Amino acid sequence: MKALDYTILALVVVGAVNWGLIGFFGFDLVRVLFGNMSVFSRIVYAVIGLSGLYSLSFFGRIGNNE
Repeated sequence: MKALDYTILALVVVGAVNWGLIGFFGFDLVRVLFGNMSVFSRIVYAVIGLSGLYSLSFFGRIGNNE
């Protein structure tokens, strides 16, 4: 389970960096790398979005040793 958590956390960080780039510079890294709403870029956005939802479970596990 820890490997999944670290993978999800890495995806959330990637998403946060992308949103930071959009907010500060108007630069969408996913769009540049994978195209403007191409099938692959939509998959990337969806996976990062699902990762964000999964990461909500981290709040329930803070302080718990697994």
